[in-house]
Amino acid sequence: MTHALRRPAVALSVTAAVLVVAVVVGVLVGPAGLTVRGVALEFVDALPFVDVDSGLTPRQDAILWNIRMPRVVLGLLVGAMLAIAGAAYQGVFRNPLADPYLLGVSSGAGLGATLAIVAGGVVGAAGVPIAAFAGGILAVAATYTLGRSVGGARSEVVVVLAGVAVAAFANAAQTFVQQLYDDTLRQVYSWLLGRLSTDGWHDVLEVLPYVVVSTAVILLYRRVLDVMAVGDVEAASLGIDPARVRFVLVAFATLGTAAVVSASGLIGFVGIVVPHAVRMLVGPGHRVLLPVSLMAGAAFLVLADVVARVVMSPAELPIGVVTAAIGAPFFLLVLRRSRVRA
Repeated sequence: MTHALRRPAVALSVTAAVLVVAVVVGVLVGPAGLTVRGVALEFVDALPFVDVDSGLTPRQDAILWNIRMPRVVLGLLVGAMLAIAGAAYQGVFRNPLADPYLLGVSSGAGLGATLAIVAGGVVGAAGVPIAAFAGGILAVAATYTLGRSVGGARSEVVVVLAGVAVAAFANAAQTFVQQLYDDTLRQVYSWLLGRLSTDGWHDVLEVLPYVVVSTAVILLYRRVLDVMAVGDVEAASLGIDPARVRFVLVAFATLGTAAVVSASGLIGFVGIVVPHAVRMLVGPGHRVLLPVSLMAGAAFLVLADVVARVVMSPAELPIGVVTAAIGAPFFLLVLRRSRVRA
C-alpha cells in the first residue's frame, strides 16, 4: 500500500476519499439526529434551480447550516493551512520536525490574544482574533529583523535561533500579564488550548482569503522546494535565490497560520504530525507532499474536532488536547525511529 501511495494519482485519490469521509462524519455526528440522506438532499436543494424536500426539520436545517457546516469548514481551513505551512517550513529549513509555530507566531499570537482578553470591554470579543493575528505577524517580523541584525539573515539556522529568542520573550511577557490579571486565566487558557466553535460563517469568511492566497503561493513553490532540498549552494547554482524563496514561503506560511490561529486558538502538532506522516507514505517530493498534506491536515483536524465534541459530551474537550494526545506519541515514535536508524 505504501508503494502504491507513492504514485501521485493514487495518493491524491486516497487522501481525497479520506477527506470526504471526514466531512461526512463531522457533519453527521452529534445529538441533532441528522441523516446521510437528509443532509445529501439538503445539499442538492441548495443548488440553483433545484427544489427538493430533504425531510429535515427547521431546527435540523438551522443546525446543519449555521452550526455544523461552519464548524466543519473552519476545521478544514485550519487543518489544511497548518499542515501545508508545516510542510513548507520543513522544506525551507530542511528539518522534518519544523512546524508553523517555529518562528514565534504562536507565542506572538498568544501574547496578543492575552492582552486583548485582559483589556476586556475595551476591545470586545471581536478584538481577540485581531490582536492574535497582529501578535503573530509582529513576532515573525521581529524574528527576521533580529536575524538580519546579527548579519545572518541568509542562514536558516540564525533565523530559527532568532525565532526561539522572540518566542521566549513573548512567552515571558504573556506569563507576566497573566500573573497580573489572574482573573482572566480561564478565558486565556480556553483560547490557548484551541477551539473550533463559531458564530455562523463569520470566522470562515474572515480567514478564507488568507488561506487561499497563502496556500496558492506555497503550492506554486513546490518544485522549488525540491531543488532547495539539496542545499543553498547547489540551489543557487541552478538560478534559485534561497534567501528570497525562504522569505516568501515563510512570509505566506506565517500569514496563513496567523489568520487561522486568530480564529481557532493554538492547535499544536498538526503542522508536525501530518506532513511527517504524509512524507513517510508518499515520499519527500513536494509536488505530491504539499497537496496531500493539505487534504490530510484538513481531514485530521475535522476528525479531531469530532472526538473533542463527543468524548466528554455534553461538555466539549479543547481540540488542542486531542491533537496533543495524538501528536505527542507520534512525535516520540518518530524520534525513536530516527535514533534506531542512526
